[in-house]
Order: sequence, then structure tokens, then C-alpha cells
Amino acid sequence: MRRAQARTELFEISSPFPGEPGIVRLLEPAFSAEDALSELLVSGEYRKPFVLEHDGMRALYFGSLRFQQSAMQMAAPHALEVAYTQGMMAFLLFNPRPRAMTLLGLGGGSLAKFCYRHLPATSITVLELDPDVIAFRDVFEVPQDDSRFRVVCADAVDHVSADAERCDVLMVDLFDEDGVAGALTRSSFYRDARAMLSGSGVMVMNIAGDKASYAPHVALIREIFDDNVIAMSVREDGNYLLFAFKNARFEPRWKWMKSIARELQGRMGLDFPRFAQLLERGQAMRLAQRMSY
Repeated sequence: MRRAQARTELFEISSPFPGEPGIVRLLEPAFSAEDALSELLVSGEYRKPFVLEHDGMRALYFGSLRFQQSAMQMAAPHALEVAYTQGMMAFLLFNPRPRAMTLLGLGGGSLAKFCYRHLPATSITVLELDPDVIAFRDVFEVPQDDSRFRVVCADAVDHVSADAERCDVLMVDLFDEDGVAGALTRSSFYRDARAMLSGSGVMVMNIAGDKASYAPHVALIREIFDDNVIAMSVREDGNYLLFAFKNARFEPRWKWMKSIARELQGRMGLDFPRFAQLLERGQAMRLAQRMSY
């Protein structure tokens, strides 16, 4: 595990993508051949993350335009632009004042930035495997490390399986080319994730892709967390979010949650009342159970 450092050497070219104007920023030296890079980008054979900037938006991609990882509105760099990232903040309905949280996967840093700004009393650790992703942290205005915020270049699976620091919230957003990272089911990751949570801790996980790829994950999470799992649908992105609770006796207080949702909405500008409704509906429909078959 090593502390991440920003990398600032970027090579800029005009977008080579048909119908997608703008500027592309690449982690390449200044003497690089623009034509060769453009050909790799268009063919989808470019193997590093890259940034496309156009019309006030800045987006991080992997390999091709088919895989947008993160998006940032340059006039509002701390806002959550993607619907599923907004929904992941619904953990605050269950724990409005987490003392410590760990994020697995940095991407463009949308969730990390939002939590850093809106949760000033929370200690935040971000784990990111790919140093090339971390190299774009300045481009996406991710805060520099300080006494309560750090970005660490490390394998999330190894980190969770080690004697990791306890946290109140664990946010999991880990994917490979086949969908939700398969390595999570081929290890003790979910069992170790539960162990690193505090007594009232919650794991929040982004689920997407073909059901055949994510159903084994949901089934395993339900088993390890004693079926104490609530799923929420994010129709705008076609994603699902899982909220898994360590406390086996935890029971959502839906009526009480309405006032918390309104307070959070006023403070953060996200539609927490809608999140509460979706979570309550997900529990009533046993959505997590249906997702695991």
C-alpha cells in the first residue's frame, strides 16, 4: 500500500471521436505522436484512462467512450452528476454522522469530493488500484491529502482482507470488463468487509450489468450479512444499490426517516425524500432477494 501522489504530465489533443467534439487529455509525454494516439482511441485499443472535456463537462473514460467512469460539471466540480452516486449517499438516512468511511474506487472522485465537503467531521480513506486513475485527481479537483482525507494506491481486496481500520461506512464501486469485479466473490472480501464495519456500520455497493454477473454477489452479501440487506433501483442509470447492515437487529425507522430526509435535502441538495421512498419500496418488494436469483 502506498500513499497516492498527483501526476500532472498530460498530453492534450483534439477529440478524434466522430460526433464527440472537445479536448482529450492523456497521460502521455509531450513528444507523443497525436495521430497514433487518435487511432488507438477511436479503435478502443487505448489501454489507459483518459479525459474528454466539452461544453463545460469533464468526463473520465476507460478504453473507449463506451465506458464512462465519472463526470464533472466544471462550473460545479463538487456536485454529483451521475444518478447512482447521488443514491449512494442515502446511507446518511441510516447514519447521518459517520465518524469514518472508506471508499473503494476513486474514479473521478465525485463521491470523495462530495463527502469531503459535506461531512466535515468524517475521516475519509479512498482506495484506488490504478495509479493512472489517481494521476487525474488534480484534473477532477480531488482534495489533497490532509488530516482527515487520504487517497491510497492499493488493491481494495487486499486492503479489506488485511487488518483494516474500522469504519462506519464502506462504499464499494468496483468493476472489471465483465461487470461487478469477479474477484470479490473469489475471496473472503465480503466477509472481511463486514468485519471491518463498526457495530452499526453499513456497506453501500453499486451493482450494474447483466444479472448473471451480479446475482452471485448479491446472494453472497445476503448470506454474510444475514439477509440484512436493502436494495434500491436507480432507473436513470440502470443500476441497483445495495445497503448491507452489520447490526443483525437493525430495523429501518421509515416514519422517523422522513424528517431526516428533509433535513439532508436542505443541507446537501439531493432528493433524500425520494431515496427514502425507494429504499422502503425495495424492502417491501424484497428486491435484494429477487436480485440474487
